[in-house]
Amino acid sequence: MTSVADDLSREPTPDPAEDNAYFPSPYSLSQYTAPKTNFDGVKHKGAYKGKLKVLMVAAAERYILLENGKMFSTGNHPVEMLLPAHHLMEAGFDIDVATVGGYPAKLELWAMPNEDEAVKATYEVLRPKLKAPKNLADVVDNDLDGDSDYLAVFIPGGHGAVVGLPTSEAVTETLDWALSNDKFVITLCHGITLCHGPAALLAASLGKKESPFKEYSVCVFPDSLDEGPNLDIGYLPGRLQWLVAGLLREQGLNVINDDMTGKTHRDRKLLTGDSPLASNSLGLLAADALVQEVQSKG
Repeated sequence: MTSVADDLSREPTPDPAEDNAYFPSPYSLSQYTAPKTNFDGVKHKGAYKGKLKVLMVAAAERYILLENGKMFSTGNHPVEMLLPAHHLMEAGFDIDVATVGGYPAKLELWAMPNEDEAVKATYEVLRPKLKAPKNLADVVDNDLDGDSDYLAVFIPGGHGAVVGLPTSEAVTETLDWALSNDKFVITLCHGITLCHGPAALLAASLGKKESPFKEYSVCVFPDSLDEGPNLDIGYLPGRLQWLVAGLLREQGLNVINDDMTGKTHRDRKLLTGDSPLASNSLGLLAADALVQEVQSKG
């Protein structure tokens, strides 16, 4: 007996806005998206009343050129972006949004959980900042110093994070600042697309002999899914030109997962999650960490 999903096409859906570009197939979306997340409440509502906030570095790129010449229509995954943000905002931390170049953030709206009130409400609050974000280079020049109001850098996932962020000098400088000033770095890796937030960690090694994140342990989206199942079910219209987990390993990071289970992990002040399944848990982990940090410092 077949299910309704089994009858859906596994061919990627053409994106009419660009030549040779594709959205995920109807079948893959039936497997990877849902109308609601596993959100079941926040833990630290209103716990913080101060001025410290979170800098979100969002993706401003829509398309990834693949090995076969096709393009994948992507961006930031809305659950990976908005659910962790919801936990942080509910705890009392405002969020500023910045992109490379200051261009509008791109989201994979085909993955929006349209019956999830927490995610939808957070989107409405952040929408003006996503449409008119700060230029990350300006943030680096004007706002990142020892007295900065930013307590954490949040890099949400989605395949859009693999375009521009890993080679951006502004991202490199942002991560250098975070490490030098003992700030938190929060990122999700969705290879279905939540991650590829950790791809931005590759920028930390630009101009250096080795990554400052060498020997850190991280969760990322498994390369094996982007090399196999995501092609078989039409989530991707072709192979990616490079894979995140493999490159992070080459830079000396310890990738602690080889599957997608919603795993999260903290190593010092680097907080990571393996996929959209980790979004709620990462939000809880991040809110815990930031609230404990401000409380410990009075």
